[in-house]
Amino acid sequence: MITMSHSATIGADAQAAPRSKARNFALDRARTFLTLVVLLHHAVIPYTHFGHTDPASFAGFDMIVLATDSFFMAMFFFLSGLFTWPGIARKAPSVFLRDRLLRLGLPFAIAALTVIPLAYYAIALRAEPELTFAAFWWKTVTSGPWPSGPIWFVWVLLAFDLTASLLYRISAHLVDPGNRVSLRGFEQPAVFWLMLVAVSGIVYLPALLYFGTNKWFEFGPFSVQASRILLYFSYFFIGASVGSANFDRGILSADGQLPKQRWLWVIVTLIPYCLMWVMIYIKREILGNPDHLPHWYHVFYGTFLVLFSASILLAILAFFLHSKAPGPTLLDRMQADAYGIFLVHYPIALWIQYALYDYELPAIVKAAIGFVLTVILSWGLTALLRKIPGASHVL
Repeated sequence: MITMSHSATIGADAQAAPRSKARNFALDRARTFLTLVVLLHHAVIPYTHFGHTDPASFAGFDMIVLATDSFFMAMFFFLSGLFTWPGIARKAPSVFLRDRLLRLGLPFAIAALTVIPLAYYAIALRAEPELTFAAFWWKTVTSGPWPSGPIWFVWVLLAFDLTASLLYRISAHLVDPGNRVSLRGFEQPAVFWLMLVAVSGIVYLPALLYFGTNKWFEFGPFSVQASRILLYFSYFFIGASVGSANFDRGILSADGQLPKQRWLWVIVTLIPYCLMWVMIYIKREILGNPDHLPHWYHVFYGTFLVLFSASILLAILAFFLHSKAPGPTLLDRMQADAYGIFLVHYPIALWIQYALYDYELPAIVKAAIGFVLTVILSWGLTALLRKIPGASHVL
């Protein structure tokens, strides 16, 4: 059960405010929706200019991948951060560490040794049809490369949780400024949006200029995109600030202005999204798609990405906060299994793409088959795994 209790004080007004004890179905649905977005991202990316690994392609998928890659992991970190500060407040440090290692560390270790090699074996077979899985697995875990695929999110979230625990021990009030902006966001969502844009832009743009877009920190299965690590932490920490107290009176209140302005935020989102495409056109058609882009290009493109990421986060949350759909919806039914689906879906997606590779089908058909089967099979596998005694505490 998700709770919003927290012992830290956020001023006199905060003390008087009630704290939500009930599960927040809007946020549950948003998080499950994001999980489906991840599966969609991996289903269409082989048929795009960005990640063209199949003979078939469809330009519309490039539009999807540009959008998803520019926001969904940051939004995952924001949603994960929402419940971090209360969790730290009500648990002893050793208990919090144990719970995080069980929920994040153990699944990451298991997935790195099983799920990821199974996924990338499908790619390796395309180059070496005679390669055995045993040989590929041994090479992966000994000499590498040992890619992490999408599970990099899990170990990074564990690192963020442990960092937040240390920051909480230093001062439980570090989140107070962000929480106050969240409270203002009840009536003025744009104020919260400005904070999110400013903070994420300050940490992201210098890193983008220094590292570029292709640099990853890598050590075995531990990897993360260098230019985005601080961007992700800013979203995580701002999420922790929002969720630290007065959750039902801040930016994510169903009674606030954000859900009432949902269509406005859609329009705001479309502006930087279109500007990112303008920059991509400049890169390909005017600059000649160089390996090293000039700093001015990174500044403009990075600024538009920051604006888009902050805007679409509020737009998506606005629609889920506004929705009064009675449960259980499909997202409600999937919610308990969403984390497991995220962990196990990648080899399923890649092996379906491997099986479809030689068929002369339109890209839309291949992607649709891949997405639907990945959802069904990963959901079914997760449901089976959660029946193992104790597995539901991890998955």
